[in-house]
Amino acid sequence: MNPKHPRGGTTGTANSGQDDGADARSAWDSRYAEAAKSDSSVWSLEPNAFVASVLAGFAPGSAIDLACGEGRNALWLAQRGWEVTAVDFSRVAVETGRARADRLGLEVDWIAADVTDWSSPGLVDLIVIAYLQLPAAELASVIASCAGSLEPDGLIVLVAHDLDNLERGVGGPQNPAVLTSVDSLREAAADLEIERCEQVMRPVGDAQAIDTVLVARRS
Repeated sequence: MNPKHPRGGTTGTANSGQDDGADARSAWDSRYAEAAKSDSSVWSLEPNAFVASVLAGFAPGSAIDLACGEGRNALWLAQRGWEVTAVDFSRVAVETGRARADRLGLEVDWIAADVTDWSSPGLVDLIVIAYLQLPAAELASVIASCAGSLEPDGLIVLVAHDLDNLERGVGGPQNPAVLTSVDSLREAAADLEIERCEQVMRPVGDAQAIDTVLVARRS
């Protein structure tokens, strides 16, 4: 399962405002377009395994898939009855997700926008953030904005490449500035009720990658 969203790394998507602005968006648009031409996908068609395991038993409500890429998590949520808004700064990725939703008969609100600037017009029950690799201050700002967009008891579920992956894991961005840690995520989510914040191992072939996961609730 390919990870997403590095900023300055070796793998990822254009799901946020990135270092080169319009150039980065254009580059990712091209990558998504090339995949679409061959009827393939930049990222896995399956939902992120951590996201799926955390949310499998939840009753559906309203959700945002922030930095959605081609929408694998958004589509999975919609299949389970969630009312989903999917946001990514690549218009091609958004259109790919929209086409997949149409083929599956699913309703998802697809929005092309820079996730570092965009905010939900209303409160939601869930926000998923999968591999949005940003410098700590920028990611903290996104998390703060998301916290303000949650209904009382609403949940943020975040998974990201961990800094320790550089030395002890495989794959992922090689720029330490965009890798996260348990401590930085705990600090960023300090105004929320943190239910889980820890490193997890993710199988990559015969090796393992190290991710950080956060599950935090608005009290």
